[in-house]
Amino acid sequence: MIRFSYLFIVLGLVVVTSSCEKDDMDARGEVPQEVISKLTDMGFNPDGIEIVDEGYRIERDIIITEEFLKAEHTEHRVPHAEQYSTNDLVATGGSRTITVYIDAPGSSSGNSTATNGGGNNGNSGNARGGKPGGGGGGGGGGSTQFDQTYADALADAIGRYNAENLTISFQRVTSQNGADIVFTRLGKRDERQGILGSAGFPTTSGDPYGEIKMSGIIASTYGWSQDAIATVMAHEMGHCIGFRHTDYFNRSISCGGSPVNEGPAEPIGANHIPGTPTGASLSAGSWMLSCTGGGNRPFNNDDKTALDYLY
Repeated sequence: MIRFSYLFIVLGLVVVTSSCEKDDMDARGEVPQEVISKLTDMGFNPDGIEIVDEGYRIERDIIITEEFLKAEHTEHRVPHAEQYSTNDLVATGGSRTITVYIDAPGSSSGNSTATNGGGNNGNSGNARGGKPGGGGGGGGGGSTQFDQTYADALADAIGRYNAENLTISFQRVTSQNGADIVFTRLGKRDERQGILGSAGFPTTSGDPYGEIKMSGIIASTYGWSQDAIATVMAHEMGHCIGFRHTDYFNRSISCGGSPVNEGPAEPIGANHIPGTPTGASLSAGSWMLSCTGGGNRPFNNDDKTALDYLY
């Protein structure tokens, strides 16, 4: 999930919670200490951990399932050469198409395999095999469907990846049955709190994370453009194929505030990718920065290098 500090501040000014929404706001149980310890041992910063339907949400937009906690993760080291990958990556066998489903207009009218940048004027750019779940993440969503802007944004996000001619490609499909990645709606509470999306990392068996939960109010409530929504989608797709936040070591680079390290690199992995810078910057605008103010972030040259190196 991406949760952006700037967006959260805006929401703090405009959201009013009424008594009729109490069912959405019920507190979740405490996170067991053994889970916190396990996450710490895996190299994550457990500060702010939340219980969600899929398991646990950390680092504001990353989902950790019980299966992921129990799995043995393969160490995949690359030389320290800004962009970071997890140890577990998607197995391609030389070429792999990752199918994606979203319940939105156009679900039966094409697969968006060749779109290049949508309204992005040709710029290529942004955004574990878990079980897709309906509604969850904060008391259950309202409508499960997304509007046309989301359908167009997904075509944009897919086109950005496919324009890079990687060993993986993405294809929109007409049914969620058998889809590798399914987009579902976040719950109402998470949408109101400014959470834009959530996803996890690839499985130890080499499959992408299977679900991306998205806020359905990004355009209607915040007025963000199709390009901005495509950036959020591409960011979450990046997590699904093994990318950590570009500024995982210091979230204040993109989120502001005090420096926050999301956790050490091992054993989950935060591997520097050869050919990319040794530090992150807001001005570089990587699509995997932790936070955004709602702008468009096409892949920059370092992002392209990182994608090409891994896939």
